[in-house]
Amino acid sequence: MDNKTRQHRCLPYVYYQAIRNLQPVWELEDMRIMETFYWDAQGRVAFTPSEALLYAIVHDHQAYAQYLLRRYSENALTVPSQYFYHVHASVPHFIVAVRYNRREILKRMLQMTHQVPTLPAGLGGRFNLEDGKTPLHLACELLHLDAIILLLSNGVSPQAEDRNGITPLDMVLSQLRDTEVDLGKKRRCLDSLLLFIPELRFKMKGSLEEDRDYWTQVLGEDTLNYLIGGTPAPLSLIAMQKVIRLLPSETFLESLQQLPIPPSLKSLSVSGNPREPPRTA
Repeated sequence: MDNKTRQHRCLPYVYYQAIRNLQPVWELEDMRIMETFYWDAQGRVAFTPSEALLYAIVHDHQAYAQYLLRRYSENALTVPSQYFYHVHASVPHFIVAVRYNRREILKRMLQMTHQVPTLPAGLGGRFNLEDGKTPLHLACELLHLDAIILLLSNGVSPQAEDRNGITPLDMVLSQLRDTEVDLGKKRRCLDSLLLFIPELRFKMKGSLEEDRDYWTQVLGEDTLNYLIGGTPAPLSLIAMQKVIRLLPSETFLESLQQLPIPPSLKSLSVSGNPREPPRTA
């Protein structure tokens, strides 16, 4: 391998490092368009906007991500090369944004699904992982509350099932069952899900009924009875569900905090700071 070839093979790392160092957008685009490429089985390949966006998500380069999404619209969310990024999802951007908890970039990408006709609103199946898990499943598994709220407020189904029939609600309940670590965060995730679920359908209902003593201690008797169908949804929960439907998705978190309702009913946190979960459900 001659010196020129070695230099060319180093260019992807230089580009990656520039994004990691949050270099200016114009400089990154100059590198991507004029200088930078990577090598796959067919030879050298220039970085696409989609692949550049993945780098921007990983390193939380919000300005570059915003530029790519604005300048290239749907092309920034097209399928990247499988050689370039090994994620078992046809469009991994949402999965990566949830995994790294990139709230602002995730918010912008979700807005794009409403603005670009060729992108399915609500994050349809082409955004899911190979095992059928949606970005919401992953957010619940990782307890990323901001991502949960952003996905739900943008129309992602809270009742989607993976290939094993597991719903996001099952995912959070499993977290509550498996360990007592971060109970407050897990309860906030649960309370947020309940605000968006029109009808309770989940796999762990039998487990809740079989071990009532444990779940009463973890969830409280009112929440447990509601989940197993012993009592209807509390009026406060029903009221909040109706209010939430009226809030615009693009400013959902901010709009919720401005509502003239008691702080105890505002289970959703703009900042992600710990807050005592409401006991209304």
